[in-house]
Amino acid sequence: MGVKRSLQSGGTMLGFLANSFIVLSTASNYWIRYSGGHSGLWQECNEGICSNIPCDSTLAVTGACMVLAAGCGIMGLVMGLRLLCSEGYSRGQTTCAVFFISGLLLLIALTVYTVKNAWKDDVFYSWSYFWGWLALPFSILAGFCFLLADMIMQSTDAISGFPVCL
Repeated sequence: MGVKRSLQSGGTMLGFLANSFIVLSTASNYWIRYSGGHSGLWQECNEGICSNIPCDSTLAVTGACMVLAAGCGIMGLVMGLRLLCSEGYSRGQTTCAVFFISGLLLLIALTVYTVKNAWKDDVFYSWSYFWGWLALPFSILAGFCFLLADMIMQSTDAISGFPVCL
């Protein structure tokens, strides 16, 4: 297995990890903890009784960006698997861009949520929130893996016409 294939495999595995963390973070309702309960993007639980959170613009932005990041992550994962399975000439620029977009959406979502809850006194961020932040570097690294694999592909194409055997 060459360097290009190893980078594509690593990017696909990092993309799978990032997407797993994004989906788990978005679906669970343990983004913040406070005395008597916890809350997520969709539900708030107080003393064991959970109810839907009324519409709030910052939560709507966070939820939308998280869902879009998950969608980009799934699309990037499918594109990465397609690159791995194809034997012909294939480039990973689009896959790289999709993972970078997923990372940007994660960054927007988590920053908006952090700014919304940073000024509350007895609120503590919980594991769902941290899984979202953990997905961010995995998504960015997956994009870099596909970017480096594509750069190797371009450099191989550029020197293939030279008569010197490298």
